[in-house]
Amino acid sequence: MKVLVVLLLAIAAASAGLLPQIAPVHPRDRITKPTINGRITNGKNAVENQFPYQVGLSFIGLKGSWWCGGSIIDNSWVLTAAHCTAGASYVTVYYGATVRSSPQFTQTVSKSDWIQHSNYVSKTVSNDIALIKTSPVSFSASVNKINLPAIASSYSTYVGETAVASGWGRTADTETGATKNLQFADLTVIPNSVCQKTYGYLVVTSKVICVDTSNAISTCQGDSGGPLALDGTLIGITSFGAEDGCEIGLPAAFTRVTSYLDWIQDNSGIVA
Repeated sequence: MKVLVVLLLAIAAASAGLLPQIAPVHPRDRITKPTINGRITNGKNAVENQFPYQVGLSFIGLKGSWWCGGSIIDNSWVLTAAHCTAGASYVTVYYGATVRSSPQFTQTVSKSDWIQHSNYVSKTVSNDIALIKTSPVSFSASVNKINLPAIASSYSTYVGETAVASGWGRTADTETGATKNLQFADLTVIPNSVCQKTYGYLVVTSKVICVDTSNAISTCQGDSGGPLALDGTLIGITSFGAEDGCEIGLPAAFTRVTSYLDWIQDNSGIVA
């Protein structure tokens, strides 16, 4: 009997680590809630041509419209999150914008021209990645691609590195929509073991990168699908954060690009 009790306790302890302590939520799906201090969540205003690989994505589906970000990885491919493409029928791609409403040019793409990961699961936030096929674009100072990590037998975890996230997401939890000016923030990558204490092992797998937001600088609604870059290389795609808000100091999470290089190559032909 004592052995059974010990076994049950061990199973319960293990299960507690698997399940989230805080519900993960995609920035696209976060509901606005009040904030006490009203600090800026996305840091600083970008200057013109600072992030030429950043695109804005305006999706339209049967359940309405929403805004996401994405990254140019080739002159005819944009990489974003599966939770952005899910449920959409069309997307307008905004190229070369610093002010969100003033892009250099746009393209409208139907869902037949994008590839959402076939194993994307919203409940566990797994395989949150999608490719959008566009008409070829000409590169310039304001529109250009970002490098993918090189194919390798092993990769850095990036723990302790400071990477840059960018997007037009909300600048505070009290804001009601995406911001006018492109924002960016320097974010420090933390160990997955730390992130798992908040979201659990089922959500924070080896295919996820987490960053510290204890200073209330974080990605927020409208940043979904956007880039996390390190030294000019795309290492993450904005995926999820805490349900209760962007400014509460809990980790923000990104799809780990190195885990999907084969998938990107198989579906787009792009060799890292």
